[in-house]
Amino acid sequence: MRHGNRRLDIVLALGAAALTLVPWYRIDGGFFGLSWLSSFPMSKGSAPGLLQIASFGRIWILGAVVFLAIAAFARTIKDPAKRGAVLVAAGSLGLAFLTLQGLAIGFSGFTWSISERLFGTLADGQPSMGAGAVLLAFVFVLTLSFGLAERGFMKGDAFIVSCITSLIFLVGVFVFYPIGSMMVAALQDFDGSFNPDGFIKNMRDPGIWSLECLVGGSRCGVAWRTLFLAIMTATGSTILGLAFALVATRTRFPFKKGLRLLTVLPIITPPFVIGLALTLLFGRAGVVTETLSHWFGIEPGRWLYGMTGIWIAQVLSFTPISFLVLIGVVEGVSPSMEEASQTLRADRWRTFWKVSLPLMKPGLANAFLIGFIESMADFGNPLVLGGSHGVLSTEIFFAVVGSQNDPSRAAVLAVVLLCFTLSAFLAQRFWLAGKNFATVTGKGDSGAHIALPRSLSIGVHAIVIPWMIFTVVVYGMILVGGFVKTWGLDNTLTLDHYIRAFSVGINNGQIAWTGVAWNSFWTTMEIALISAPLTAAVGLLTAYIIVRQKFAGRNLFEFALMMSFAIPGTVIGVSYIMAFNLPPLEMTGSALILIACFVFRNMPVGVRGGIAAMSQLDKSLDEASLTLRADSFRTIRKVVLPLLRPAITAALVYSFVRAITSISAVIFLVSAQYNMATSYIVGLVENGEYGVAIAYSSMLIVVMITVIAGFQLLVGERRLRRENRVAGQQKAQTLPLGQEKTA
Repeated sequence: MRHGNRRLDIVLALGAAALTLVPWYRIDGGFFGLSWLSSFPMSKGSAPGLLQIASFGRIWILGAVVFLAIAAFARTIKDPAKRGAVLVAAGSLGLAFLTLQGLAIGFSGFTWSISERLFGTLADGQPSMGAGAVLLAFVFVLTLSFGLAERGFMKGDAFIVSCITSLIFLVGVFVFYPIGSMMVAALQDFDGSFNPDGFIKNMRDPGIWSLECLVGGSRCGVAWRTLFLAIMTATGSTILGLAFALVATRTRFPFKKGLRLLTVLPIITPPFVIGLALTLLFGRAGVVTETLSHWFGIEPGRWLYGMTGIWIAQVLSFTPISFLVLIGVVEGVSPSMEEASQTLRADRWRTFWKVSLPLMKPGLANAFLIGFIESMADFGNPLVLGGSHGVLSTEIFFAVVGSQNDPSRAAVLAVVLLCFTLSAFLAQRFWLAGKNFATVTGKGDSGAHIALPRSLSIGVHAIVIPWMIFTVVVYGMILVGGFVKTWGLDNTLTLDHYIRAFSVGINNGQIAWTGVAWNSFWTTMEIALISAPLTAAVGLLTAYIIVRQKFAGRNLFEFALMMSFAIPGTVIGVSYIMAFNLPPLEMTGSALILIACFVFRNMPVGVRGGIAAMSQLDKSLDEASLTLRADSFRTIRKVVLPLLRPAITAALVYSFVRAITSISAVIFLVSAQYNMATSYIVGLVENGEYGVAIAYSSMLIVVMITVIAGFQLLVGERRLRRENRVAGQQKAQTLPLGQEKTA
């Protein structure tokens, strides 16, 4: 009870501060700009909640005060069951009230006709929610959480309950609310009235569902093209990622550091750059095409522009994601199980096929699912290489911003994409259902992994080495492109593009960033460095809750988290504009909308990577910590996180990189003040400044490699009681479990 009172006292104090110490509504100059301090608290624009009620006639805020007072009254109740019931009621009703009043009252009054009929016309409306309203909403979420904990939910663990309710609340605000806003708009006419005709017409469009390619026609509908491409990309990227992981961990390959670098390079490249490099290699006027034509008389073709070119670019782009997911899983397979198999006279191939590979199933399933969803949501590669072969993401883009201007069509295509994603998710769940893959327990596990079967070793080397060479050639094209005057036409070496983009001068004794790219560069770095740790923290915490906790709706909760990842960035961008351009939450033109987009768009990678890694951690480790009276927060910090270092690194790296290289959603959300690197590069390409665009992309690649290396040093690596070497070395370990070796 003492701990419960202390938690509740802190939350009630935050609620009082939300009503009295900060502006209730959104500040035009931004809350953290502190410009509101000069007029606080008596200005109508910056007044706190209580003064908005007393001085400016916004009496509807009084309802939030009443529910906070009910929560304060619960502080005096001694019976835990009654106290919990009151807290649940106060928190849930307070949150519902804040939401409804924010949706129902806009700038000029009521936004719903039913509200005007019930309460009459309002003399004044309200701006969007600000720091005070948002803080009070969070207070109500915590109040609800503490009430559920006191009523015994999740065995009374207030930390776990607070995490679950907070995540549900955030996912509802930043995933379901924007998508719902877009869907509502799809069923409306231009004047806002209900009209589903456009939605029904597009759902019946043969351009989506046609199967003419199976009966001799030219092509199938866009839905089937996208599905086939996603399956092929997921298969290719998973096989290549597994090959890279096996070479990096189970062989004596002499260039492992170079291999790791090359597997990271494609993911840290702006999306259209790989497509442009492939065009300069294999396009009609590409280097390889011209060489084959000159030497062998092969007539140049357009085979690159279509499904084949998109598939090559996507596999090149998404293999590193599979590698990042799979390397921790491959390292986590217990050598003791492999040794037991060999003791029973199984050869190396049978041991790998029957023991090692099945234990990698969580990683393989997650890598395939991520590759499938990434292919579905990819925008840059199909835009550059698709030609007339559109996929769902590009069709949605043109339905929104093209001459069609058809939000109903965009919504239909988004629903089709979600159906495909849901099918992949359910198939993965069915494949892994009822199986246990724990290989890291609290017991000692010394020994070394067995060597790969000779045929398999030759096979993975035959895949990895040519792919490494191909990657080097592609990035060689990118590197050279920044140092020539006109890429592909005038190959005279020059530094003009770098000077124009990143020149630095001295003005009045101070450094002046005179290059045209500096403003977008610093903005991109700031937003990426803020969003990356938030994405990793939220994703891994969610993975812990999904794997270790049992509660009603867990499967639905997991799928809801994946939905933001499954929707194309174009839809995310458009839905955010529709949802957050007007009350109750107005964030367009700010850095906050970019950070929110990155966190909830990229969080599923941290979730999937964390689930794959945690599937190998025996639950007895958590139970032992809890038995020794450690709470859930301490167990996560001291036991779970040290064993999840590969997943932490993967989540940090991926979220940081995606924040820099994302284009499809960002292009809708940037503003003059917050312009991201990718949207700026697209502008350069549209203006024909290819040299500057390539120079900027090259600089981003160098910066991302540097920051990724910093993440690796900061997080360190997981050290289990075994040596990760090829068979033949059975050296005993002296480090106790849990002792970490930092990189």
